[in-house]
Amino acid sequence: MWQRVQTLYLALASGLIISMFFCDKAGEVSFVSYWPYLVMLILITFLNILALTTWKIRVFQVRTTVLAALLTLALQAWLVVDFFVTGNDPLFHVAALFPIVAVILDVMAARGIWADELMVRSASRLRSSKRKKH
Repeated sequence: MWQRVQTLYLALASGLIISMFFCDKAGEVSFVSYWPYLVMLILITFLNILALTTWKIRVFQVRTTVLAALLTLALQAWLVVDFFVTGNDPLFHVAALFPIVAVILDVMAARGIWADELMVRSASRLRSSKRKKH
């Protein structure tokens, strides 16, 4: 499991999202103080951990990773909208950029997982054609 780079990508993305539970969004306002953010963070964390632990079911893992990336992208868009709606009063912390990094890591992981799946399918096809010849 840990020998694949996509597992490390998923672990880093999960770590970034989990760290948002303990970081402030702007000023003294944390991400978990606003319950819609909390729900999104819990859902994204669950999907990332689910993708991290289902390495034997690659197609499900890819779908879970892509769904986590889409939800994380939605969270990032929501944060950007909040930034522009609130004006220049609150200064957002660096943690507000963690979702975009997590999206990039999730997409890279999904590509790696899908490449593994294609490699396994190709090897299975070659093995099955070899058996039919003999």
